[in-house]
Amino acid sequence: MPAAGRQRLDKWLWCARIARTREMAAALVEAGHVRINRNKALKPGHDVVIGDVLTVAVHQRVRILKVLVLAERRGAATAAAGLYEDAAMPNLDGLQAKK
Repeated sequence: MPAAGRQRLDKWLWCARIARTREMAAALVEAGHVRINRNKALKPGHDVVIGDVLTVAVHQRVRILKVLVLAERRGAATAAAGLYEDAAMPNLDGLQAKK
């Protein structure tokens, strides 16, 4: 677990596999494509804490991600998906196909 329950924004985006490299994550932030709790993040070193809501404009779409876990290092894609809850995706668990 990162120190004091905080993690650098660029590192979290990289660990969550939102960006392929930390440099790309930093560039996303510096270009103004990332918001933390509706406030534009301008520095890659901005702290992220559990419960923060990130709005990220990437790959011609906007993703709304709630931070659930901070990661020490980058892992597999399945592990990365557990770091956040995608608020833009509808919950389809309770839906059944109509016959």
